[in-house]
Amino acid sequence: MDKVRRLRAMSSLCRQQAAYNSMNKWKLLAEAEYWEHLADLALSSHFQQCNATTSTNDVEPKTISA
Repeated sequence: MDKVRRLRAMSSLCRQQAAYNSMNKWKLLAEAEYWEHLADLALSSHFQQCNATTSTNDVEPKTISA
């Protein structure tokens, strides 16, 4: 999850720079989108790994007795 935070921070920095640098605004915004895309991929991968490990650990559903 730290990786996702770092990638989103990079995206935020690019957006901030775009606000102050009109000459490279579109390049910086494109780079921000790239960092966001990498963050989304990392987050998706993280949840896929979490779901894969929990589904292999589940043996039987638990029943609740009254």
